[in-house]
This record gives sequence, C-alpha cells and structure tokens, in this order.
Amino acid sequence: MPIKQVITEGRLPVKIWTDEVEPHARQQLVNLSQLPFIYRHVAAMPDVHTGIGATIGSVIATHNAIIPAAVGVDIGCGMIACRLSLEANDLSEVLLKKLFDQISRDVPVGREQHKEDRAQTHYALPFGAQLKRMTDKHPQLLKSFGKSSDWVRQMGSLGGGNHFIEICLDEAGRIWVMLHSGSRGVGNAIGNYFIALARKDMERWMISLPDRDLAYFPEGTEHFDDYAEAVQWAQDYAYANRQAMLDLILAALARHMPAFQVTAEAVNCHHNYVARENHYGENVWITRKGAIRARAGDLGIIPGSMGAKSFIVRGKGNPESFCSCSHGAGRKMSRTAAEKAFTTADLARQTEGVFCRKDKGVIDEIPGAYKDIDEVMANQDDLVEVVHTLKQVVCVKG
Repeated sequence: MPIKQVITEGRLPVKIWTDEVEPHARQQLVNLSQLPFIYRHVAAMPDVHTGIGATIGSVIATHNAIIPAAVGVDIGCGMIACRLSLEANDLSEVLLKKLFDQISRDVPVGREQHKEDRAQTHYALPFGAQLKRMTDKHPQLLKSFGKSSDWVRQMGSLGGGNHFIEICLDEAGRIWVMLHSGSRGVGNAIGNYFIALARKDMERWMISLPDRDLAYFPEGTEHFDDYAEAVQWAQDYAYANRQAMLDLILAALARHMPAFQVTAEAVNCHHNYVARENHYGENVWITRKGAIRARAGDLGIIPGSMGAKSFIVRGKGNPESFCSCSHGAGRKMSRTAAEKAFTTADLARQTEGVFCRKDKGVIDEIPGAYKDIDEVMANQDDLVEVVHTLKQVVCVKG
C-alpha cells in the first residue's frame, strides 16, 4: 500500500502510512515538521500513536542535531528472536507450564535484577570502562543509577511495561524464542539526564519550541558529543542485554526439552534509537522512535500483542520511510483506559491458548488495547515482506 496521507501544515511534509492518527499524535507530528533541522520530511509508521514530545512510530531525519526525547528513555529498546530445531509436537500443556516457570525463575522481570552470584558479568563488564569515563565527566548521572552495581546486575533482565518473553510457533509449526527489552535502568538514567540538559540549553539560548520535549542538541555544542557517546553506549548495552537473556532462556529450555540447536534464522534489532545514515545522498541522523530499520534485505521483528500474531520481516528499502517500518501493532488505548475498559475475563478470552499471566496486573497489556496487527501489516506492504508468521504459546510479561 502507498502512503495513506500527507500533512502539509508544518515547515516540511509528514508522510503517514495509516488513515488513523489520533489528534494529539497528529499535532506532535506537525510540531516535529516545524523544526528547522528536519530533513526532507517526517515519516509516520502505521502503528503511530502519541508519545512524549515525538510521536511513537515516527522516523525523524535531522541535519546536525539530535532530539534526546525523540530517542526516549528506553534507549535501544528492541527485539531478538531465533528459531530452534524443535517443533510443536515437542511441546505439551505440562511442558508449557514448566517452561513458563523456569523462564520466570531465570530471567528477572519488572524491577527485579540478578542476585550477585547470577550476574551476567561476562556480558556487562566490557561496558564498564566507557561508563566510568562518562560518569567521571557527568557525575550527576551516578545519582540516577541506584546502587553503582545495578547496571551490572540488570544485564540479562527484562524490565516492565510492554516488555515480554515468548515461545512461539511459526507457520510450519517450528519453535521460536522471541523477546522485547531495552537498556534497563542505566539507559533510563542516561535518557532522562540528557533530556533535562537539552531543555536547559534551550532555555539558556532562549530557543522557543512547539513542545519543550523537542529540546535538542546541535552538533558542535557543549553536550552533543557527550550525548552521542552515551546514547550509543546504551544502545550497545540494550543489544547485549537481549543476547544475555536469550542465552538464559535457551538454557532454561534445555533443562526440560529434547536436545536442540539454534538455526541460522536469528534477528536482534533496535526500535528506539538514533544512528548516522545516508538518505537521498546526504549523511543525516535518523531517529527511529518506535520503528525498525528496513533497508532492502534487512531482517526485522514486528510483534503484535500478548494474544496476537508477530512477524519476522524482510525490508524492501523504501526511501520515503527512510528505509523503516513499524515496530509493532501500536497502542490504540492508554494503559489507564485499558484498565477501565477490560476485565480479567476479557484478558483470559483474548489470550486463550497462550500460557501467560491472566490477572489484573497485566490488563493494561491486553490485546484489545492494541491496533489490529493484520491491518498494520497491510498498511506497510510497500515497506516489508513477511518471512515468517509467529503465534505465541507462552508469554512471560515484564
């Protein structure tokens, strides 16, 4: 499907891959398009919805500037998935419960982190020297970390919100492991710290913005290089965090399942991040806030919800989206609204056939709070092609 609508109210156009954009999200897109350093246009994916400052599901190309709040505080949040050499007939109801319980024991979720004797130090410690250099220069960052060792003990942990671990079956009945997580508390601290610095810089320079959350660092200014270094560090940490969890999950599965191998089909991709890329012949900063890179041939992961299908996709390299696609179904209802609208009976009905929590603590993640993933996929068939369709049988929520 082609672009569904183009907004022309700002300095540059906004190209949108859906007909449905809530008014607040629409205004956020217009606000972005008014900034003087936006390059060519703003792209909005079919899962677009309201965020903080910048819209979730937006792809923002910028000349010589980065907006920290557009990257967000879950820096490097993304997905990892791999296929196993096992199939559906290797599973049973009894085994699904064992796997759910084992994963829940081995991977800390929510605010939990590893005990010291379980810390994934072999993944975490390579990040230590650079982190020390950053905190030596910005000692205020340490105040946001909690205990100084938390960033080590959080490596290999899931976090909360919409983060999850799933065991899935693809269209041929083959087993996949998939999870969604980011840079944990240390990434959150880095994000919030530099967002506050950017706001102070705007006030100091008396720059007026359509939204204070669009505060930015121009290249060549005091904090730009420090933020670029810190955000890359957090993105790398998030990437390693997903790999560390995947290793823990595979070890958990190995305790209860027949011997298996991991196939070559494995994907690890960010969907909240910034990177230097070349588009339309120019080197620019690309911020994907709830979007994944989809250059021609790139593999990516687009999850639905805890009761819906997910997709392994291959990018088509559409230049108008800055070679991007959606990062999921996208919320159509806030967490508060979902908690008011649905009951635990609704949750049980909408997650039928999935071994997962079905209590009031996860009602805000009910499938009914999300957009229809099939419609989202149909709206971006010019951005990606589907390689595999996955359906979860186990879901461990953050």
